[in-house]
Amino acid sequence: MADYEGRCMKCKKQVKIKDPKVVVMKNKMKAAKGTCPKCGTKVFRIIGKA
Repeated sequence: MADYEGRCMKCKKQVKIKDPKVVVMKNKMKAAKGTCPKCGTKVFRIIGKA
């Protein structure tokens, strides 16, 4: 699985997403969902077209 980075809203920094899962949203766009390795909050990153 690829390494994805997203912005943690709690830490206010770019972080590597821990345990990323690629999901397909309603509008057929791919996104990576996971958690912040530092604080544990949810991190979400839109990747692009499916």
